Amino acid sequence: MENKQRVRVTDTFWKHYRELVRTEMIPYQWKVLNDDIDITIERERDDDSIPNEKSHAIENFKIAAGLSKGEHYGWVFQDSDVYKWLEAAAGSLSDTWDEELKKTADEVVSLIASAQEPDGYIGTYFTIMEPDRKFKRLMESHELYCAGHLMEACVAYYKVTKNETALNICERLADCIDQNFGPEEGKIHGADGHEEIEIGLMKLYHLTKNERYLRQAEYFLMIRGQDPDFYYDQIRNDNRPPLINGLQSFKKTYLQAHKPVIEQDSAEGHAVRVVYLCTALADLAAVKKDARLIEACRRLWNNIVTKRMYITGGIGSTVRGEAFTLDYDLPNDTMYCETCASVGLVFFAKRMLDIEASGEYADVMERALYNTALAGMALDGKHFFYVNPLEAVPEKSKKDPGKSHVKCVRPEWLGCACCPPNLARLITSIDDYIYTVRDSAILVNLFIQSQLQCDSDRLSVEIRQETDYPKSGRIGFEIVNKGTGTVTVGLRVPGWADGVKGRVNKIEQTIEAENGYWYVQIAPGSASVEYEIELLPKRWYSNLRVSTDVRKTAIARGPQIYCMEEVDNGKDLHCMALKRGAALDYEWKENLLGGVGTIHAKGVRLQAVSGDEKLYTDKPESFKEVETDILFIPYYAWANRGENEMRVWISELRD
Repeated sequence: MENKQRVRVTDTFWKHYRELVRTEMIPYQWKVLNDDIDITIERERDDDSIPNEKSHAIENFKIAAGLSKGEHYGWVFQDSDVYKWLEAAAGSLSDTWDEELKKTADEVVSLIASAQEPDGYIGTYFTIMEPDRKFKRLMESHELYCAGHLMEACVAYYKVTKNETALNICERLADCIDQNFGPEEGKIHGADGHEEIEIGLMKLYHLTKNERYLRQAEYFLMIRGQDPDFYYDQIRNDNRPPLINGLQSFKKTYLQAHKPVIEQDSAEGHAVRVVYLCTALADLAAVKKDARLIEACRRLWNNIVTKRMYITGGIGSTVRGEAFTLDYDLPNDTMYCETCASVGLVFFAKRMLDIEASGEYADVMERALYNTALAGMALDGKHFFYVNPLEAVPEKSKKDPGKSHVKCVRPEWLGCACCPPNLARLITSIDDYIYTVRDSAILVNLFIQSQLQCDSDRLSVEIRQETDYPKSGRIGFEIVNKGTGTVTVGLRVPGWADGVKGRVNKIEQTIEAENGYWYVQIAPGSASVEYEIELLPKRWYSNLRVSTDVRKTAIARGPQIYCMEEVDNGKDLHCMALKRGAALDYEWKENLLGGVGTIHAKGVRLQAVSGDEKLYTDKPESFKEVETDILFIPYYAWANRGENEMRVWISELRD
């Protein structure tokens, strides 16, 4: 029997966000993609080469399909904005059926089909502007990157609507790719500069079970880094103006092409590319049960989360190449922490859980979800961050060219708009991340109120999870085992939790975590499990190798990292400090920022004794400590009350 599972999210927190995406975000983004709304499109940093006059994404397809006249506008990868919008629409329809949205999405599928060339190729830039340059400059062209997003979108849409045109589009596109790429003589022996086709092909394989798509995905993963000069040779042979200015000057590490993937032991280059690569690699490893691939995934995972990840689940330490730099290099005010990168980290974590049951993967998934990913959008669903700082000062962002990417107010849209639809598709598919079904066991990865129905050869189970987490740490489960054998349910024991308690059928249990999960055996019939995770505000400290965070602390409660904002605490947040023993008091505020938990603490503010201090002084008494109250809010909710300073890490004073 095919493994069938259905998850229905009823959670207050996530249901709100899914409704926000359905009622605000998807319609808003549709208007933007059609240039049917009067908004300001901002460049994500000071760079005049970034197109910011309009989206033109839908119009590009109309021109490519011969339905309109004109030239292509925007990035060469502008098509992917439409594909991610379509995938978000599919996820929304899966949760809440909407005939009007279905009609619009069907029209998008038809438009894409009209723009597809007879051989299956799709790429509006090359169809319209330079048809003779197809696949000739893969370092910059993003052709297969866009193809991967199209496959993801069409697979998701087909699964919800059974739209045959959607499936036919990506199968014809896969045929085109197979005709042009592969180990055979006469084909291109390389991969796209930006990983994503590998994810799309794996999803197409999972849907159709066609082994050819699996082989294609494996080929693209394994060919990367085999010929480190492949991209530069293509550029020399093309000998024409670049498709993206400046990209050709980046090193091989930017493309993860410096060595074969299974030999890579650190996360190098463009952060989004790395986690997209890892997502597909982990998916392939899980399918093939290949020990070499699994070990490569573990190495890259460990390097990211133990040496190169921010406490918010953000990744990417520099604006130059939107990239990783080196171990423990985690600046708070010049970092990148792209929204897409944390979305990709969630994808990677999910695929690692398909390989092995380790609570660490779900811990990181949760951290990225509740912090950097959600911070990527405003509470109104219509303003978006590309970059997610841990420290921001408006004046510095405006006047320091090295911080122009660090925005203190979310723009209405961005010249490079990869993040808004990426976040939309993640939120509408949140049900995919709550549970992992492994043989005769079910892992509960995320504490999100929901219902799971799972039927396969080995089990037939219903799970009803009730909670208002992360507001509360109490979670209840009603489990119905309809089969004849025992079913194992693993409840995640978060690595950050100081205490957990559990009862099965009202009988107190001794909880012993095994690789981050507490396993409960459920006999045929019904069982109830009461689970409680201690959710107390606590301090976190960084490794001493992270020089920017020495003698500082970050405040958290459960999975949520907290921050200070100027609107609550005044300017010059760098002058604020906590005393080591100061109490951290939690208070829920229903009328603040849509309802958030706040944390209050007694602290001090460093103040100048007089107003005429010199730039430097040898007199420490020129500063004084003034006691003050400090208010912390969840990081994801910052920048929703106007332009102001923000800071995650706060200095800590020792007695």
